[in-house]
Amino acid sequence: MAQILLKNLRKTYDETEAVRGINLDIDHNEFVVLVGPSGCGKTTTLRMIAGLEEITGGEIFIGERLINNVPPRDRDIAMVFQNYALYPHMTVEQNMSFGLRLRKVAKAEIERRVKHAADILNIGELLERRPKQLSGGQRQRVAMGRAIVRNPEAFLFDEPLSNLDAKLRVQMRTEIKKIHQRVQTTVVYVTHDQVEAMTLADRIVVMNHGIIEQVGSPQEMYEAPKTRFVAGFIGSPAMNFVPCRIVERGAALGVRLSGDITLDLSAEQSKRYRGYLDKEMVFGIRPEHITERRQHTNENQLDFGCTVEVLEPMGIDTMVFMDIEGVEVTARAAPKAVSNPGETMMFTIDMNNTHLIDPKTDKVV
Repeated sequence: MAQILLKNLRKTYDETEAVRGINLDIDHNEFVVLVGPSGCGKTTTLRMIAGLEEITGGEIFIGERLINNVPPRDRDIAMVFQNYALYPHMTVEQNMSFGLRLRKVAKAEIERRVKHAADILNIGELLERRPKQLSGGQRQRVAMGRAIVRNPEAFLFDEPLSNLDAKLRVQMRTEIKKIHQRVQTTVVYVTHDQVEAMTLADRIVVMNHGIIEQVGSPQEMYEAPKTRFVAGFIGSPAMNFVPCRIVERGAALGVRLSGDITLDLSAEQSKRYRGYLDKEMVFGIRPEHITERRQHTNENQLDFGCTVEVLEPMGIDTMVFMDIEGVEVTARAAPKAVSNPGETMMFTIDMNNTHLIDPKTDKVV
């Protein structure tokens, strides 16, 4: 299995920079997910690794080999596409073995590899069927099987689950994770779905406007985003962002969200944010860190009251929407603890999980 290294990789279409000098080191057997909104450069990056897009500048290594000018068929990678790309006139077995037959692999070896992949994917009973006889999830398994039989240095996945319904996407996420644990191959996976990225990745690469905003484990992305973009993109529901001002609160500092709401900062936070005193900043807090008023377990949990605007029951939780200085803020509360729309509700906010953002740079400080 191979390491993949991108050095100052660039792609330009006419005057448009799709990928703007990214650097990324993907380890052996690592599952890396490129995630970001449409147009961020993630699919272009994947296609350059695959050799399906010419690079404008930079270098791509697979293992020790520079592959900039190596044809796609000689890069020893396997790609799984969004649209499955199965031959309709071939059986499942023929689709899975097609690439091996082109390479003149021995018949016995082809049979062994197809059976092994079919066992991993639980599609052994489907080998004689044709694609039109399969469900979307089964077709995706066949496409993955076609990649597995090649024993490639790396797997490349281009939004492979986007054509499936919500329930099947959840099921296939689990299947892909199990397959990676069994096959132990380097994986580069592209998606626009941050939940998919969080559940699958060893490391996430968040891209925006052709650059890498941040690289880290799912937990690092969730707990310690470095920019407002990453903070808002990772996590569901999205993080709340409220304009604020850092003010004096006795010996410490506070975050003033409105004329009625000022939240005290801890001594450590006050020391860190002292340089932003009296400056306009942005206060970031995830909905799950604003709950109905609860018994405090540490001094950095604070209470405040606000009028409930809208309720969205979600079963185990209810999303509570409120207005703070014209900004919609979301909280996650226990269903039996919420107030009715139009009433004042008391909330507890966990200040240990807040983020202060400089609006001039959009960096978390």
